[in-house]
Amino acid sequence: MPFTFSDIFKIAGAIIIPPLGVFLERGIGKDFVINVLLTILGFIPGMIHALYIICKY
Repeated sequence: MPFTFSDIFKIAGAIIIPPLGVFLERGIGKDFVINVLLTILGFIPGMIHALYIICKY
């Protein structure tokens, strides 16, 4: 699946603030809550999860 122009901003948001990237992609839901918890536990797991969500959807 090709990336769109908006995906670039979502990826940048996921690198700076991981929950922001997930919020822009999926909204507030279970993926957002999981990402917030992963970001609290460690920045890198939250960033990896956010990039996964953006690439998957």
